[in-house]
Order: sequence, then structure tokens, then C-alpha cells
Amino acid sequence: MRVKTMLATLLASASFLGLAACSGESAATLVGKKVDDYMLVDQTGMGHILKYDTLTPAVVLVSYLNGDEGSRTAAKALQDAAAKHAGVVVHLINSSETDTRESITAEAKEAGITLPLLDDEFQLIGNSLGFTYAGEAVIVNPKTWEIVFHGPADKVDAALTEFTAGGKIATAEYTEAKGTKLAFADRGKDFSNISYTNDVVPILMDKCVDCHQPNGIAPWHMTNYQQVKTFAPMIREAIRRDRMPPFDADNHYRAFAKSENLSADETKTLIHWIEAGAPSDIAEGGEDPLVKGVAGRPDWPLGEPDLVVSIPAYDVPAAGVVDYQIPAIKSPLTEGKWLKATTFKPGNRQGVHHILAGWLPKMPANGRGFDWDISMGGYAVGNESNVAPDNWATWVPAGGAISFQMHYTPIGKAFTDDSKIAFYFQDEAPGMMKRQVVIADPSITIAANTARHHETAYVLFPADAQIYAAQVHAHYRGYASKLTAIYPDGKEEILLNMPHYDFNWQRDYIFKDLIEIPAGTKLVADYWYDNSANNKALFGANTTPHTNPAKKIFWGDQSFQEMLFTAIQFRWKDETAANPRNDLQAALQQTQILTMADDNRDGKLQDAELRIESEEGAANVTSDGIAPLHQQFKANFAAIDADKDGGLSMEELGAAMKQMQQGR
Repeated sequence: MRVKTMLATLLASASFLGLAACSGESAATLVGKKVDDYMLVDQTGMGHILKYDTLTPAVVLVSYLNGDEGSRTAAKALQDAAAKHAGVVVHLINSSETDTRESITAEAKEAGITLPLLDDEFQLIGNSLGFTYAGEAVIVNPKTWEIVFHGPADKVDAALTEFTAGGKIATAEYTEAKGTKLAFADRGKDFSNISYTNDVVPILMDKCVDCHQPNGIAPWHMTNYQQVKTFAPMIREAIRRDRMPPFDADNHYRAFAKSENLSADETKTLIHWIEAGAPSDIAEGGEDPLVKGVAGRPDWPLGEPDLVVSIPAYDVPAAGVVDYQIPAIKSPLTEGKWLKATTFKPGNRQGVHHILAGWLPKMPANGRGFDWDISMGGYAVGNESNVAPDNWATWVPAGGAISFQMHYTPIGKAFTDDSKIAFYFQDEAPGMMKRQVVIADPSITIAANTARHHETAYVLFPADAQIYAAQVHAHYRGYASKLTAIYPDGKEEILLNMPHYDFNWQRDYIFKDLIEIPAGTKLVADYWYDNSANNKALFGANTTPHTNPAKKIFWGDQSFQEMLFTAIQFRWKDETAANPRNDLQAALQQTQILTMADDNRDGKLQDAELRIESEEGAANVTSDGIAPLHQQFKANFAAIDADKDGGLSMEELGAAMKQMQQGR
């Protein structure tokens, strides 16, 4: 009697939490239903897109709840099934309102889950799939994206065997609910009362219209309700897939200033409104609030510039590979200025992939120069303005030259580029000086036919600093990136996570609050690359035959090559305009010959970390000179390793470089 009472109490508690056991109840009938695309983030911070892997024989989707034994049993069965059925993709989907990204990460570790455990934080994906109970599984045919099996996870192995063999699944539909009942807060609700004018338009104006208006960068404009309704299915897909808004940084770590990510409420409002048929509540003859809001984007969003400089024109061919152009012009500044902001105006948004600008102390003899002393910002799609924080600015001396790096992408039609840069100055000296350092590794070597190749590099701060912003840069194979601070006490903190990198959007991610970095902190950039046939970017209209995933890929300027390049904007904590700390900047940059290649982060370079292989062979000389240095270090490793510990320290590398310079 006591056991029955305890069981009743437990079930009542579970029911109160929305997690009542529902064995014997009916689940929805799902076989034959089509599934829509999504992007969700797993326990490691990696993004997973449902329709990304089209070469898999099958996709298995399974509902999951933290701490639920049925879910854990299902995960174990599916890990075994995934090992048995080569190439099958399995996603565990946690749609609980109470489980967080942090608790999902802890759950995966505690339960020994190696499969992707995805955070369906807004409950949209699990709800749309029709899941009823924890441990419920569906098998999806990636050729049609239809569900071909629905039932408990312990039946998946047999069903996969039948399906992948080309036969019919004997029992494809199990309608009895076998596990803990799932609670979806919005399931069954009527959303036809969501107001277009009061609920939807404010979101569009805040997060969408800046690009989707005349003179904006988007291919279509949100000029009125009818336009939005026409594109509503595309909007729904883009939000579920996290392609739009194009703000790829994960919002579960540090907060960002001017974040363009949709909030939970904004996401659900737009999705539910579209799924309700995108109804309008504009009165007959009434005013559409979008009409006013999309009058047209100004040429200079930051206002009238203090100075506009034309970048030397360049004729871009219709096709082929265009080498980076690095023109320089004489600076028009007759007196030094404090630079507050720059805005770039590309001559052709399709064909100008990126622009970088900087100041040189003198005009290059050949009119070409890139190795500048002072950065003036850059442009890429989605990032056209560079604005320093309050009380920050960059000193630009009089005279000298302004140099540019221009990356052009042929678009099938020849054009002449006439890009411009606008400068915004301030008269008074700022309290703080803005600095930049790049975490890079020009020795990256990306394996052929590999879906998640990993590379890493870091910088080591010699003094206290404050981090302002970060920008992630890779090319077509870039899949994901993470920026982590490893503090002197060993504590690690993720500062910026990009679950799925999109080569088409390059932007600065500005932190809402300055991040304090004590001396001795390592800022680590981790990158994952997809050099496999699943990567559709390798077969797009703007790519070249060089994007063959069967080839090993190396560092290079062109988009069919690759980069590991994270730019960090910061300030030295004790640096002011009156107290410049060029010594600290030099010390930071000096250690990069080690930190860019120190993959195991032990403060030394082992022989295996000195990678000199390249597309052109071991004798390749990269523009940054890293490959030749690695060749010399590798060739003279035993002599440079003075203490014979099998690793080259910064002191040993410094002595070797000094000896090389004397030898010249």
C-alpha cells in the first residue's frame, strides 16, 4: 500500500511539472509527414542543421528530457545503432522549457552521451515534429524529408536495418506512448489573434528592415504587408534555420551590444503568426505601418561624414580568380586626427567580398601596400561601419598614405568597382586607445573529405586588457568557431561561440560589457572546417574547381583556400592617449610566432607543430613569411632546442631569430 502511495505521489509530481508518465496513451500518427529544416545547438556549442547532410542513408530524430531514464536508455540504444549503421545521422532533441543549455551540457556529460543533444530552447522544433513523449523516435528519409518510421527508440535499430536495405519497414508506426509525457506550452493554441501592426511590424522594424528596404543589402524589400505575406514561408524557414537575422553569434555566453538575434518572444511571435496564415489586422483603407518604415536607407547611416575618400577604381572580370588588390593613395590629412568611426560603401555589393583599410607612414614607391601601422576598419557583407566605444578613438597622423586590401569575387558580369570610405573624427583626445590583435595560424592544413576538421591558435596577453569586440573569419569550408579565455588560474570562459559560421556574413561582434583580461590570459580561437561533399558552399555558383573536397586545403587569400583569423579589438588597461603602451603591443605580437602554432598550448613548439606542407610544396613562401620560418625552425630543431626538452620555448625561438637576423 505504501509503495502504491509513493508511486502515486511521484506521478502526481511529474504531472505537475508537465512530465507525467503516459504509457498506454496515444501518440500522434507521424509516418508520411514531412519535416522542415532547422538549426539547433548541441551540448558542445556546435550547430546542427537538419538538411545539411543529404548524403546520409537516414536521419533519426529523438525526443529527450534531462534526468529521464527513458531518455537515457533511448540515447544508449541510439548510440549503439549509430555505430552499427554507418553514416546515419542521429539528433537527440531536448524541447523542455526547464532544461537549459548549461544543464543539457551537464546531462550529456553525466549520462555519457556522445550523440548531438540539441537545445530546442523555444520548443518550436519538437512541437512541429509532433513529439508526445520522451524517447520517441522518427526516421526521416533524406531524399524526400518524409518520416518513414515513428515509435520508441528501441525499435529504431531494426527499422534502420529494413529501411537502409531498401525494404519496407514491417511496423512503421507505433501510436502507443511509452515514456514520460512532454509538455509543449504553445501546442494547440490559436495564434490567429497575433497582431500584424502591433506585434509583427515592431519586430520587423527592429531586426529586419535595415537590410530589407530600398538601398539596403537584402534582395527583397519589406515595403508593405503584402510583400511580407508573400515571403512569409521563406521568413519562417530562415528563422528556423537561423539564417536570418544574420547574427551568427550564440547568445548563451556573453551579451552583445546591438544584438540582432531574435529573442524567444520575437522568434515565437513571427513563427506562430506565419503558421497561422500571416493574418493582417490593417483596417480597410487604414495605414500599413511598414510603408513609412522603409522609405529608404541613407547612403551614410552614421550621418554626414567628415571626409570621404574614393578607393582606386578596379575593373573586375566576369569570371576567374582575382588576386587581392592592395592599392594605396596619398593621405589627404594635413594634420593628425582622432578617428572615431569609418563607413565603407562598396561599389558593387555582390562583387566586393571585403575591404580593409589602414594608414602607412609613407606612400609606397609602387603605389601598393598592405602592411600598415594603423587599422582603419573594414567592410564585408553585413558589416559596413566601424565605430569605437565612447571615450575610445584611434590617432591617425598627418600625411603618409591610406592603403586598402580589396577582395573581389567575379559575378558573371564584368564591372568597374568604385568603392568609397567615409571617415568620422573627433576633436578632443579620448581617454582610451583602441588596439587590435589577430589570432591566426597560416600553417593550417585541412584534411580531405573531412566534415569537422579542427584547428586552433591563441594569443597570450602580457598585461591587463579589456576586450571590446571580436570578428571571426574563415572561407567556404568554415563551419563553426569558438573564442575562449583561459585565465591564469586555469579557469576557462567561452566569450564568443559561433555554432554555424556563414561565409556570406562577416561582422564585428561587440560585447555589451568590456571583458576584463588579466595578464597571462590566453585567448584561444578554435575553428572547425567542413571539407566534405556535404558542404554545399563548395559547389555554388561563385566557387571554382579548387573547392574539390577530395583535396587537402591550406592557408591562402582566395576563398577556395582557407583561413583561421579572429580579430580582437581591445585596450591595454593602463593605456591612455597621454600614456601610450606600444611596448605592450610589441610584446603581444612578438609571442605570436609561437602561439599561432602551439596547438597543445604548452608554451612550446614541438616538431609536429611546425607544419610546412602547402599546396605548392614544402618550399612555399607565404605572404606573411610564416612557412619559411617554420622550415628553418624545423631544419635546425635540435640546435635551437637548447635545453633538449623536445620543445622550442619563446626564449629559444627569440635567440634563433636573432641569430638568423645577424646571419643576414
